[in-house]
Amino acid sequence: MRADVLGLLPIPTFEVLFMAKAVTIKVKLVSSADTGFYYVAKKNSRTMTDKLVKKKYDPVAKKHVEFREAKIK
Repeated sequence: MRADVLGLLPIPTFEVLFMAKAVTIKVKLVSSADTGFYYVAKKNSRTMTDKLVKKKYDPVAKKHVEFREAKIK
């Protein structure tokens, strides 16, 4: 007899138990003005393979500067 006919739950296989790997990663955007200020941003690691560079406001330098990607330690 089948397990669902008897009212029992089927035994899950290993394919169901493992989760998928996360696509987005967190990266640290460090100021190019060398003030030590940084932002944390999310990045899709599969579509954006190059280093992330954004122009944002640095409150220590009190102006807009480039922020470059660095690893979070």
